[in-house]
Amino acid sequence: MDVVEVELARVITQLKGEQYLYLREKETGRSFPIVIGFHEVEEINRKLTGQQVPRPLTHDLMGRIIKTLGWRLSRVVITEIREATFYANLVLVPGDAVGDKGNGERLVDCRPSDAIALAVQTGARIFAARDVIDALTAG
Repeated sequence: MDVVEVELARVITQLKGEQYLYLREKETGRSFPIVIGFHEVEEINRKLTGQQVPRPLTHDLMGRIIKTLGWRLSRVVITEIREATFYANLVLVPGDAVGDKGNGERLVDCRPSDAIALAVQTGARIFAARDVIDALTAG
């Protein structure tokens, strides 16, 4: 799969209606939205602003479990869009692995909103399949 690095460009939170994340391709600046749920957008905003909560929430727990088991989040990849639904993978590597490839990578299927929340939390890089970006930014 041909992937390109993207970055979280905008987060749009609305009291009524849908919530959006805009991802922007680093090289070309092309961007595309992903519709996510209200709770997911709140979690991403909390991580972006560094807000702390007294007890770990779900994404905090996921990050702690990954680390406790000796792994780290290397990167997230938006892999496809099918029937208006995005798909993503967490790419985990052993905690002491050097670099982002090989060394026993494990892929975990997930929703892009969860992947991006964990990427923001851990500083992991975000990628998207080139054909997803091409399909969403054509014309």
